Amino acid sequence: MICENMEQMKNAGQGILAVQDGEAKVLDEDRLRGNLIDTLIFTAVFSSHGETADAARRLIRQAAATLGIPSASIQPLYEAMGRGEVSGFTVPAINIRGLTYHVAQAILRSAMKDKVGAVLFEIARSEIGYTFQRPAEYAAAVTAAAIKSGYRGPLFLQGDHFQVNAKRFAAADGYKELKAVKDLIWEAIEAGFYNIDIDTSTLVDLTKPTVKEQQHVNYSLAAELTTVIRDLEPAGVTISVGGEIGEVGGKNSTIEELQAYMEGYLEELKKNDATLKGISKISVQTGTTHGGVPLSDGSVAEMNLDFATLERLSREAREKYGMAGAVQHGASTLPDEAFDRFPAIETAEIHLATGFQNIIFESKNFPAELRERIYAHLKTQHAGDRKPEDTDEQFIYKTRKKGLGDFKRELWHLPQATLTALEG
Repeated sequence: MICENMEQMKNAGQGILAVQDGEAKVLDEDRLRGNLIDTLIFTAVFSSHGETADAARRLIRQAAATLGIPSASIQPLYEAMGRGEVSGFTVPAINIRGLTYHVAQAILRSAMKDKVGAVLFEIARSEIGYTFQRPAEYAAAVTAAAIKSGYRGPLFLQGDHFQVNAKRFAAADGYKELKAVKDLIWEAIEAGFYNIDIDTSTLVDLTKPTVKEQQHVNYSLAAELTTVIRDLEPAGVTISVGGEIGEVGGKNSTIEELQAYMEGYLEELKKNDATLKGISKISVQTGTTHGGVPLSDGSVAEMNLDFATLERLSREAREKYGMAGAVQHGASTLPDEAFDRFPAIETAEIHLATGFQNIIFESKNFPAELRERIYAHLKTQHAGDRKPEDTDEQFIYKTRKKGLGDFKRELWHLPQATLTALEG
């Protein structure tokens, strides 16, 4: 059921939720988890009435807080990692591009079953565009999944790769591109994203003569955006901010780059306000690419990840700058046997996206007819994304992420039996 007006939503919540002084209270958790939460999230995502969709998102967030599922910052944990008080684990950060409500439930059920600690649910600036998920909608879907699955505890929502586009920044009006990122930061914080990764590594200029000059625009804008985040963060919350020294898919990062970035960043941050907290982690490049490199048959090439460099960078980040450590992007398409290496070398965080998307598309439970329609749609509507040398398999592998947005309504409305089978 999708509510198209406030009266329908009020009737749906009768005896289950009560709103007093603008705050929702849960009267019947079983009925909330049974059917109402489904109605609320489908209303939040698909209602054609904007006011009703916004109200559904507020109810979900308030109900979750009542049940002990608040939006939270991972900053205290990362500070403890930086002090060496806790270790031996790596935090997974998972980008959900499609079927967000259903995938998040599966993740949370697995986390509870295996007694997993912190998990970050994130979405990148680029993903927001092609998956048609604004921060408030994404936050509502993950939060509703937490309620549905019976999860209790902090919910870590993260803005991933809040990235300054190098081409647009270099154009006549670079201010406009920077403002777009600042506006997105504001929007995300309002939605409960209390963890934000700033990515200005796209502006690193390797033609400059010194490493610090190469990193100058990167660290200067990172400090500026950190100041914006500190100005916007709610009272009592210290948002966990991440920086990035090397663009994923580019050359591998070095200790010299980390040092140059941090020295410049801390200098710039001090100019803005000497009391401001800086970043809690640093993203680096060590040999991965987002989504992996598809071969001509659609399989993914094996990546040569430089674990030694990752370990050195993580240690330097902790011991010299008090951060949790280094962050590894593009990890979800690595072989399974690689994953125990990350905690062993004290990697703070790894980002996982394409692998989860692939599980959906390649599942035996995904309707074959729908899959073929999505692929046919990509060949016509996204033909401009195809490189001349791409085989059909390579094109589909690299482009099918966009089908998750184009077919979002149909995917969410698959039969419940199909959705349950996909969730595993």
